[in-house]
Amino acid sequence: MIKDILAIDDSAAMREILAATLRAAGYRVTVASDGDEGLASALAQPFDLVLTDQYMPKRSGLDVIAALRLERSYEATPIFVLTTEDGDAFKDAARAAGATGWIAKPLDLDTLTDLIAALRA
Repeated sequence: MIKDILAIDDSAAMREILAATLRAAGYRVTVASDGDEGLASALAQPFDLVLTDQYMPKRSGLDVIAALRLERSYEATPIFVLTTEDGDAFKDAARAAGATGWIAKPLDLDTLTDLIAALRA
């Protein structure tokens, strides 16, 4: 069951939108402003779901995903990358890094909450 979500994005506005939307849907949300901070947060406590932007300072979303997949506690955790990329090469790289999937930006917040609710079931 999804309860605790980590949302990683270098955009302060996107972090606020994600946090407000997901908290309103009943989730506990932790936000991080870049890949290094997100990875540190994920290693400090377990999350049931990780959402990460792709293009961030210090560490990309795919780098975060690959690092988390090396951790036993994140082997089966759903991890989605938030991105404007939609090419096959990016999708192949996301799969190779261990992404559960990707969510296109700009985000449809209803679709996002529906997706998370489906993961809960």
